[in-house]
Amino acid sequence: MRTLRVFSADPSIDFVGKRFVAYVLSLLILAAGAVSLGFQGLNLGIDFEGGVLMEVRSTPAVDVATVRSRIAPLDLGEVSIQNLDAAGDVLIRIERPRGGEAAYSATVAKVREALGSGFEVRRVDVVGPSVGREFFIAGLIATLAAVAAISVYVVFRFEWQFGVAALVATFHDVIATVGLLSILRLDFDLTAVAALLTLAGYSINDTIVVFDRIRETLRRYKRMPMAEVVNVSVNNTLRRTILTSGTTLAALLPLALLGGHALTTFSVTLIFGILIGTFSSVYVAGALLLHLPAVRAEATTGEAGITDEAPSPPVGGPNPPLQAG
Repeated sequence: MRTLRVFSADPSIDFVGKRFVAYVLSLLILAAGAVSLGFQGLNLGIDFEGGVLMEVRSTPAVDVATVRSRIAPLDLGEVSIQNLDAAGDVLIRIERPRGGEAAYSATVAKVREALGSGFEVRRVDVVGPSVGREFFIAGLIATLAAVAAISVYVVFRFEWQFGVAALVATFHDVIATVGLLSILRLDFDLTAVAALLTLAGYSINDTIVVFDRIRETLRRYKRMPMAEVVNVSVNNTLRRTILTSGTTLAALLPLALLGGHALTTFSVTLIFGILIGTFSSVYVAGALLLHLPAVRAEATTGEAGITDEAPSPPVGGPNPPLQAG
């Protein structure tokens, strides 16, 4: 059975030689996000901005589209609706109305009237801005803790230089994606935080594959210049990187196009995050090792059994015969 091959052989692209162009592109992306965050901030969703939560049950059970069609004419601003279970329970989130407690009561009354007698209101909760702020801080801490924990893992798995490079690359991906959310004015809510955490894990997975190949190449070709080590390693894993990112994007595109408003933030966040994460894994993470000291000495310590010292291949020529990623 023949397998799909993106390249007939491992490519020989000079990624290291183009690293400064990649750095400039990364800085431009981050700067655009920073400007947007500075001028217009994030479009905080109900989870962080506060609002009204209503749990209702319909008899007989109706779908989310029916509930949305009844509430939409009320013009209550951002409204999120989701099924809770098969019994017909639906959770309605409505953005915080202006006007204090009276406005909250009026909003609940409008929704009750619009839904009609076929719906039973089982629970009404009001999330104030202070509670929303606590959720926002908790989400921020969770994201930072996840990135830090991932970097610690890389330090134990490899060496501290790899941990620093992984930390920078992962923060690069997360911050660039947050900037995109600000530019596009997509809702930043708990779903967005979940997408960012997923992105951090996905990004570091790609980076670890590249780092593992770099370490293997360092051990096998001890006289090869570090720039060539990075180039060879990234080229060896490029097929795997493209296939993994491509199949993931193929699964996310239908969510973005057909999933509706509820899945827009999640799917768009992951699509952009995968693209920027693939870029950083190929152009940024490995290249950062060139700016850190003594990677070769620490990575090859204790590996006396490997003595192959092939000369460095020229960029554009065939790569050393490492197993393809």
